[in-house]
Amino acid sequence: MSGDGSPEITVDGRGLKVAVVAARWHAEVMDGLLAGARRALEESGTTDVVEVRVPGAFELPVAASRLARTGVDAVVALGVVIRGGTPHFDYVCDAATQGLTQVAVATGVPVGFGVLTVDNEAQALHRAGLRGSREDKGAEAVLAALETVVALRGVAPLA
Repeated sequence: MSGDGSPEITVDGRGLKVAVVAARWHAEVMDGLLAGARRALEESGTTDVVEVRVPGAFELPVAASRLARTGVDAVVALGVVIRGGTPHFDYVCDAATQGLTQVAVATGVPVGFGVLTVDNEAQALHRAGLRGSREDKGAEAVLAALETVVALRGVAPLA
């Protein structure tokens, strides 16, 4: 299972402002990812949250980039790309991954990566945080972003 070896994260998110940008493709999977993200935000005490929906994973980087410049402490990007019979999968996965990485590095704002890149719908459902899922990648993306914010406290502020 891909979650093997993942760290246990508990973080105090009180007082943090977080933006969640989520794709709309694959509604059932996205509903699970969003529910997990919302649950993790609530459990961490993070109440200042803005959510933005975009069509698909390809659009996540531009939305994350805009949101990162609004004074948020972290951005969480949620999406799912399921392999098909064409190279489209590779292009979208690469664009989303590279784009979100660029947002984090260029802005200094942590970006929680909750984009599932899977071979089939069953793999996506197993990671979506739904009843019966083995993993909750929406919650994991939130916790990773929040822990990074906390870890960077005391480091030189953004220029």
